[in-house]
Amino acid sequence: MKTGTTICGVVYKDGVVLGADTRSTNGPMVADKNCEKIHYIAPNIYCCGAGTAADTEAVTSMVSSTMELHRMATNRKSRVITAMTILKGHLFKYQGQVSAALVLGGYDLTGPHLHTVYPHGSTDTLPYVTMGSGSLAAMSVFESGFKEDMTLEEAKVLVARAIKAGIFNDLGSGSNVDLCVINKDGTQYLRGHECPNERTYVSKRGFKFPLGTTAVLKKDMFTASSNIKLSEWCTVTETTPAAEAMEIA
Repeated sequence: MKTGTTICGVVYKDGVVLGADTRSTNGPMVADKNCEKIHYIAPNIYCCGAGTAADTEAVTSMVSSTMELHRMATNRKSRVITAMTILKGHLFKYQGQVSAALVLGGYDLTGPHLHTVYPHGSTDTLPYVTMGSGSLAAMSVFESGFKEDMTLEEAKVLVARAIKAGIFNDLGSGSNVDLCVINKDGTQYLRGHECPNERTYVSKRGFKFPLGTTAVLKKDMFTASSNIKLSEWCTVTETTPAAEAMEIA
């Protein structure tokens, strides 16, 4: 299963906003309409994943546990550069065979940070980034709408617009918009921030199919006799019939 994906992130005045769509694809089919692509790394660090769903889940889970052990050993808050170094070292070791393209964002003692990590282990550090099959559509929104020292609301609107550009212009992206805001005050995971593809009509009567809609491919006929054991064909349960009430004239 792969996540044909649009993921992105932007640095604003006081922190970082990450965004992702929620469609997971399996070849030409939509496998999941509402999957989570923003993964937990540390309380102050989150990571968006594109590529093979199993690889992004496994890699981010591995780094998350490593970061927790590091916090326990050092008794210090996790740093974003530490998570990026572990991720790029792991992916470089496998020479791109682990299909995980990541957008890593967080806030630590040195301020907000935003990085991309490619499947071969190379990294970028930029004020706005996009990854995935819908990255070009999202980048066009960032290139035209980004400005320095944006407010939180401006950053959320810009990231949501970028994700929706991927949703509407890339077949591998779709469904809803998830956001994650990280700043000095903490983390806010906005699951289902926008739902631009809600169903416009749902029948209240449900679906009713007439007899014969599904073709009968095989039919076996046999005559019941004392030689046939019903237990071989079905489950037989013995029950005691309820006593019928007596009618009194």
